[in-house]
Amino acid sequence: MERLSTLFLIAFAAASFFSLAGCDKSDEKSGGPAEKAGATMGRAVDRAVEKAGPVMEKAGKALKEAGGKAKEEISEAIDNMRQGADKSREKTSDDKK
Repeated sequence: MERLSTLFLIAFAAASFFSLAGCDKSDEKSGGPAEKAGATMGRAVDRAVEKAGPVMEKAGKALKEAGGKAKEEISEAIDNMRQGADKSREKTSDDKK
């Protein structure tokens, strides 16, 4: 009885080993349709990321430049408002005299 259990355990271990070893094939030709589709999608994503990198850098530079211009224009508008407020105060104080 013990010998039969040992043989069964060995047979089960061998069957498990060979069935799991067959699952580790990375060759696309041996894969099923889902594996092939996944590999194709993976390659497409990799290519898209490669092409998007320079475009994203260019867009980032353009946004940075636009932000700098907006900052300058806002600063100039604030300065103009301050000057106008100062002139208004001066005129009001002159009118009170």
